[in-house]
Amino acid sequence: MPPGTGSSGHIDQVTDPASARSTSSSAEHPAEREVDASRRSVRTSDGRDDGTMTPAGVPPQTVPAETVLPETVLPESVLPETGRALLYRVAREQADSRIPALAVGVVRDGALVWTAGRGRVGDAPPTPSTQYRIGSITKTFVAVLVARLRDEGRLDFADPLDRHVPGTALGDRTIAQLLSHTSGLQAETEGPWWERTPGGPWSDLAAQLRPEALRHRAGRRHHYSNVGFAILGEVVARHRGRSWWESLRAEILDPLGMRRTTYLPEPPHASGFAVHPWADVLLPEPAHDAGAMAAAGQLWSTVADLGRWAAFVAGDTGDVLSADTLAELREPNIVEQGPRWVSGYGLGFQIQQRNGRTLVGHGGSMPGFLAQLWVDVDEAVGAVALANTTSGLGPVASDLIEILLQHEPRLPDEWTPLPSPPDGLLDLVGTWYWGPTGFILRARGRDELELTPIAHGTRASRFRRRPDGTWVGLDGYYAGETLRIVRGPDGRVSHLDLASFIFTRAPYDPSAPIPGGVAKEGWTGGGAAQSPNGTATPGTEPA
Repeated sequence: MPPGTGSSGHIDQVTDPASARSTSSSAEHPAEREVDASRRSVRTSDGRDDGTMTPAGVPPQTVPAETVLPETVLPESVLPETGRALLYRVAREQADSRIPALAVGVVRDGALVWTAGRGRVGDAPPTPSTQYRIGSITKTFVAVLVARLRDEGRLDFADPLDRHVPGTALGDRTIAQLLSHTSGLQAETEGPWWERTPGGPWSDLAAQLRPEALRHRAGRRHHYSNVGFAILGEVVARHRGRSWWESLRAEILDPLGMRRTTYLPEPPHASGFAVHPWADVLLPEPAHDAGAMAAAGQLWSTVADLGRWAAFVAGDTGDVLSADTLAELREPNIVEQGPRWVSGYGLGFQIQQRNGRTLVGHGGSMPGFLAQLWVDVDEAVGAVALANTTSGLGPVASDLIEILLQHEPRLPDEWTPLPSPPDGLLDLVGTWYWGPTGFILRARGRDELELTPIAHGTRASRFRRRPDGTWVGLDGYYAGETLRIVRGPDGRVSHLDLASFIFTRAPYDPSAPIPGGVAKEGWTGGGAAQSPNGTATPGTEPA
């Protein structure tokens, strides 16, 4: 399913923290409640479950007795008031959306700090170690595998597909277009719904990649394509000489310690169900091996493992991927069409605007399962939500991020001075002019500069020092452009050369090589700049 299928029509029961506390207090059972700290599940003091659903007519999901997994140990927790608001949001969702088993977790500063499980897997609440199918969150892992190939020089994002998987009708579509769903390729396979039927080999899928599989011209629009990520899985396999899954396990999962993320389910795991729309009964959903389509949504994982992946998305990449490449994957490549832009896609990652925040991650949907993973990179906060239902999950993960930041806003890092002046930067900082427009250049640490307009404008950018003494733009208008510091014979800074623009210490400094020159008469009054007939005098025409 495309991300969000089955949940977009859900009217979420979002409650602000204050009302969450008051509502939950007013609904309190007379028996005293206690929190099981190891699972963050809630029970009454007499041992009864507190409001979770027991489906009718469905055998319990069993876990082999010999299967014993250690509980996830949380390095720190949240404040009790925060935990209560988070738990209320999760409990409300599980009850209102009638989810058999809902497991969630919140990540802050690279660590899982809070988890909760509502409902039942077998006869117990789900824990951070309970597996669920994660659907299209699989795509984020495949994107990182492709990015690693790029960083090794084996391919380029701008390469046409034919260079790596020849013989299809979309050979001119690029790797980046497949990663960002802008190739124009059809959304799903031909024939039976691939998510509910056993998958076939690559040769069967390749036979479907005919000219009619292209629905739009390349780059025209965002058109989500599960088939596109199946093709990317084949790209990885051909370069590595092994399946994309084997590459994923060796290159990403093992180095990050994500040993509960698997191709097929391993106990303890939740079973997938469809919940009857008008009765409290369940229908088991199939969970097949998707074959050639597996790279689009095959994986199973847990709250604990996806908490580690959320930390990765926020920037804790270990030795798996460079920070610059991760930032490239998270950048919006395309926005989804609508009255205003609220969601888009990078290279393998979804991006959404929510409550003034930019969240990066992905949703997941397979028959019987829904999954969410979202990260606010600026705040170093993320959340995971896993549910074993085909439809009906509201925006729980993004709401948990909002609740956490409302209750425990991130404190700014303490400012401390550098131990010594940064080399060669003090004579660069301060006021500069691009023509008459003023800018401020600031040093950020030892190897970063920040250029911002004084009054207004959008041409703000950060720059990083290169080994050759030049600087490269990191973001904004000048991303990727080169900033050169030009010094005179005496070694003093003369001017800045930025993408052919000359920045000087004074507006239109005549001593600097201003493109087109500076009028000989220099700055004058308004009348002197006009000839008697009202036309501009030579040398003063605006560009």
